[in-house]
Amino acid sequence: MPIRSFRAEPPPASNGENVQRSNKRKSVGPSSVKKKVKRSNDSELALAALTNFKPGISAAEKDDGNRELVENVLMRFEALRRKLSQMEDAKESHSDIFKRANLKAGNIMFTKGVRTNGKKRIGAVPGVEIGDIFFFRMELILIGLHSQSMAGIDFMPMKADIEGERVAISIVSSGGYEDNAEDPDVLVYTGQGGNASADKEASDQKLVRGNIALERSLHRANEVRVIRGFKDATHQTSKVYVYDGLYKVQESWMEKGKTGCNMFKYKLVRLPGQTGAFSTWKSIRKWKEDPSSRDGLILPDLTSGAESIPVSLVNEVDDEKGPAYFTYVSTVKYPKSFKLVQPSYGCNCRDACQAGNSNCSCIQKNGGDFPYITTGILACRMPMIFECGSSCPCFRNCKNRVLQTGFKVHFEVFKTRDKGWGLRSWDPIRAGTFICEYAGEVIEKIKEKADGDDGENNDYVFNTNRVYESFKWNHETESAEERSDTSEKFDIPSPLIISSKNSGNIARFMNHSCSPNVFWQPIMYEHNNEAFLHIAFFAKKHIPPMTELTYDYGIPRSDETGSNNMEHGKKKCLCGSPKCRGYFY
Repeated sequence: MPIRSFRAEPPPASNGENVQRSNKRKSVGPSSVKKKVKRSNDSELALAALTNFKPGISAAEKDDGNRELVENVLMRFEALRRKLSQMEDAKESHSDIFKRANLKAGNIMFTKGVRTNGKKRIGAVPGVEIGDIFFFRMELILIGLHSQSMAGIDFMPMKADIEGERVAISIVSSGGYEDNAEDPDVLVYTGQGGNASADKEASDQKLVRGNIALERSLHRANEVRVIRGFKDATHQTSKVYVYDGLYKVQESWMEKGKTGCNMFKYKLVRLPGQTGAFSTWKSIRKWKEDPSSRDGLILPDLTSGAESIPVSLVNEVDDEKGPAYFTYVSTVKYPKSFKLVQPSYGCNCRDACQAGNSNCSCIQKNGGDFPYITTGILACRMPMIFECGSSCPCFRNCKNRVLQTGFKVHFEVFKTRDKGWGLRSWDPIRAGTFICEYAGEVIEKIKEKADGDDGENNDYVFNTNRVYESFKWNHETESAEERSDTSEKFDIPSPLIISSKNSGNIARFMNHSCSPNVFWQPIMYEHNNEAFLHIAFFAKKHIPPMTELTYDYGIPRSDETGSNNMEHGKKKCLCGSPKCRGYFY
């Protein structure tokens, strides 16, 4: 197991002054000691609840996975990581037990046996696709793509080699060394070791471990998986990793680095015929610098400035110049007569609502938990989320105003080959990221089709009263009684129908899928002392750039179709999912 323990050790005292301060902290009143003990007990109980679940993965599946299993492991890890982050945010004094939530989540997953592709191999990893993205090295380990938590080179012994010579099987290039990574099909990779640190100077690299493994891979010509790392545009302190496919080591040499020390260099060339991954990222970088360089660009900003980030309109398929005319609006519009609104009042927080503040009325409405973690990511699906409203004195950028501050990624409305217009992003999207609101006009009911109607009345309608396929997205806190402390069943006071046919936003371009990568969540916030319901979309999983964003349109009830004939309004589904039910409404 690459992980041992992630509890931080207390820093050693370096002089008498620190010892004295340490003693002062110890000489506190009995009540403070009791509070610390109580908080520690609460943390241990909470952690015990989080770790009380069944892995549901057989011994064979731990060695060899598939696409469904890989996605399941990643979703469970991310759900646990978000919950640990939420718990850490809520603590007044961060406890060692929750520091580095991603490492703690990974430790729990390993302990419980929730992992796959544990058997090392050369070449492709079952269930992992070229272009898949990851936001933590721990994710690479859990699915068997790269088993080293820190080192950039992963290796394994050759079975047929009696001397047990090791060959490289995967590398991570993320800017820690002087790599030349600009060519989408060629990577000049710098060997490991020799870097300067706080207690040692830079030194010559040695032909050991990963370096000698890459040298042997050159002579054996075995495939090496390449994972490239970049800075996350939406979270500057984080990185995003993309699996770029299989390469082979073509050449190696030694040269002087910037420090004056000798460094090993390895030239890896991408195998032909693979799906583009890093090449897509390079194209997007070019488009961001010069939007006019985007092939098929019709409009640089479909929203005409209504959103803080422009939305491109692109058609690379045919000569159509854009969708039918509509008025772009960024939020939902309620008629005065609509009866869903109810009296509501804001919180008393002055600067910004803080997680763990039991006096914040907005947090109280959310069951005592802050619905979002520090990075603005949704922590859990909830029956209803209550955001701060106009009467709350907290700042506009309060972390409990995620929906109101708008989306933070660069979207593109594009012409699909067989489904009309669709929506995708230029940026990588991590699970739980706010996508957009479903904007439009709230209506009392869906208009019945008139004679000769072409059936477009229902094409741009969202209805909360439809039957949606259930799925589990939240963290696992299941005990022997199969109980979860956070319900994923929505609690909506009255059905809400939104039409975006005449006015709407980018949500109207999201197509249906039987295996969607986006889900919806009801959110309420106050305006002029009345609470209004909004429909927000969030990423169900990590979504690579240029991947179409889709959600489940649901199945209408008989009162929506106006008859008991469920064939009414049924359309052929073209989502292409292995789980496609063949139709949608």
